[in-house]
Amino acid sequence: MASKGFFTSGGRVAWGLIIAVILAMATSTLLLANTAEVRMERDVARMVFNDNVDLLDDVKRTVSSEQDSLTGLLSGSPDKPRDTPYLVISLAENRLWYKQGDRTLFETRVASGSGKTLVKEGGGSHYKFDTPRGRLVVQRKDLDPQWVPPDWHFMEQARKRGLGLARLNRGDQIPTSDGAVVTVVGSDVVKRYPDGRQVALEAQDGREIVVNGNIVIPPYGTNQRKYADVLGTHRLYLGDGYGLHGTNNPASIGQSVSHGCIRLRNEDIAQLYEMVPLGTPVFIY
Repeated sequence: MASKGFFTSGGRVAWGLIIAVILAMATSTLLLANTAEVRMERDVARMVFNDNVDLLDDVKRTVSSEQDSLTGLLSGSPDKPRDTPYLVISLAENRLWYKQGDRTLFETRVASGSGKTLVKEGGGSHYKFDTPRGRLVVQRKDLDPQWVPPDWHFMEQARKRGLGLARLNRGDQIPTSDGAVVTVVGSDVVKRYPDGRQVALEAQDGREIVVNGNIVIPPYGTNQRKYADVLGTHRLYLGDGYGLHGTNNPASIGQSVSHGCIRLRNEDIAQLYEMVPLGTPVFIY
């Protein structure tokens, strides 16, 4: 019955609009056609089944909005993307393209910022986990990068685990229940026992130092404030703490779950690391 009803006058109008949108998209940039392809296939199928002209109009407006956003971003750049290879990242699609003119040199899925907000204790100040939009530049390339967790990481961990927070500054000592103290010696956070022995403590993502029911925030510059493996095998640094990097959680790829950076599978960022030179423009929209 659905196929018979499709050839009504309303159905013919819907088909005419569908064909018009497809033709318009075919003449737009190859990038936008690729970006909308999966969603367009899904929504056209729904339109055909439901004979829904309103939905078609909504898809058309969304595609036009994305095209205007990227076109404005590229046209406002001092670089000439037709001549210079560049990276494009769609936050709506969680996809990345490395392009030169109309040629796509590399394409893959990514994970991007969750958009969530973390409010500090007492309210007021907060952290917003968005991926920045606009034009950035590859400033540095890092092999086996270490992550230096910001304060918000320890806040998140404490809330997840129902623990408090204790900031450790150089020169401070935090007493422990067994008569020892936790303090900083050189580049390490150590536990110093009453007999003078001291042991460097270990810290990693999800396995922070806990003393007296509090997660300890180590000072910057200590080994316990540097986490290995979290950022994967390679990173293209974009400035202000943001970058394109690998991940120890490949299941997150394709989702909006990061704290602002762009995550890729380790094999994908390794390939981009070899292909992308310093100074490459990065357009995020």
